[in-house]
Amino acid sequence: MGQYLLRRVLIAIPTLLVISFVIFAILDLSPSDPVGNLPLTIPAEVREKIRETLGANDPFLVKYVKWLNQFLISEPLNVIEKITGTKFPGSEERLRYLSWQTRSPIIDLILERLPQTLWVVGTAYMFAIIIAIPIGVISAYKPYSIFDQVGTFLAMIGFSVPTFFTGLIFIIIFSVNLKWFPSIYDTTHRVTDIESFWVQMRQIFMPVAVLTLFFTAQLSRFTRSAMLDNLNQDYIRTARSKGLSERRVVIRHALRNSLIPVVTLVALGIPQIFQGALITEQIFRVNGLGQLLITAVQGGDLPMVQALTFIFAVLIVVFNVIADILYALVDPRIAYH
Repeated sequence: MGQYLLRRVLIAIPTLLVISFVIFAILDLSPSDPVGNLPLTIPAEVREKIRETLGANDPFLVKYVKWLNQFLISEPLNVIEKITGTKFPGSEERLRYLSWQTRSPIIDLILERLPQTLWVVGTAYMFAIIIAIPIGVISAYKPYSIFDQVGTFLAMIGFSVPTFFTGLIFIIIFSVNLKWFPSIYDTTHRVTDIESFWVQMRQIFMPVAVLTLFFTAQLSRFTRSAMLDNLNQDYIRTARSKGLSERRVVIRHALRNSLIPVVTLVALGIPQIFQGALITEQIFRVNGLGQLLITAVQGGDLPMVQALTFIFAVLIVVFNVIADILYALVDPRIAYH
């Protein structure tokens, strides 16, 4: 396993470098201007000075090398210094990777928005896994039953209806008509006691419910398909003929083998949920990474778009490796050398 992980890491490094180059090259071709949103009353020489300060006039390769240095070396050191309080040599002269819109360090903005996204997206994905796997198992064990038909119908709705439409329906029903939950997420709210915790639960309910419905629909159908395939295998009939209890046959044999493709979907779906929450965060005004990315695209904030896009790519590569590790944990027949 150790040698396999080492090989995957060695492969991942050049892969990420190629991805970073492609992302930087494509976005660098866009007509974004760091002074495009500034008032027209600012003189042309001042605008040009701002471009030079931000490095917008540098050649492509110079900008790319500076970006790699800031994103892979300087900013990680800054984050470590901020968390641990230690100082590395040259910290005063170290350049920061700045946003064109706010002129603030991009990594600081991402770390500021990340908890909001994790609150919503992480909670929704956790609930989706807890709900979807039992639904998929029961639907496969009792195919074409009322439970299976209802589950199939709800899964079709959850997977087919876009999250922006589901979010609007939830706002109309639960916020406008019933007035149970707030329609706008208060990013400034802090959990300090039980009362503030319940306030957080009320405001997080609708965005989490919308995302949970979408994720559950996909995971439950995938789990059902994998379970149906395994329940019809010869080894299941052999286990039943040996007198094993039905519970043990389903959970210890069928479910365990069915979890292998499900683990793949769960692990590889984690990077996608950050991207899939873009619209939901906009609907409920969640001030997270999705809202940050959309604002950066609308404002032509090229460095912010480059940073967030590359972070999503890193998550995809990392969770590919994690999925392979989970294979071996779920199924002992799988061994990496």
